[in-house]
Amino acid sequence: MKKVVSPEYLTCPIRQVISRFGDKWSLLVLYALDKSDRGVMRFNELHAHMSDCSQKMLSKTLKELHVSHLVDRKVYPEVPPRVEYRLTDVGKSLIPAIDPLIGWAKEHFDEVVKP
Repeated sequence: MKKVVSPEYLTCPIRQVISRFGDKWSLLVLYALDKSDRGVMRFNELHAHMSDCSQKMLSKTLKELHVSHLVDRKVYPEVPPRVEYRLTDVGKSLIPAIDPLIGWAKEHFDEVVKP
């Protein structure tokens, strides 16, 4: 039996937009790129900031953020290839909305994670 998707779902900004960066790793990638001294990071630099994220998951997250126009990916024609990631203008415009959430998480960390 095929599931029918309602038109409201397809046009709902909460579902369609926030699902693009609201997962476990995307916010951390966006935050790391924003806080980077140069505004640009290579894969291994990002992975060093998120060592609990597997390389496969980080790669998948970066691809999804790129497809969603939040992160730009630049490949340099070198051997071995060099790839750099940076926030797009759309990604940069998201940071002021994310910063209060990060502040809230820091302020309420103990209350939220206590057993």
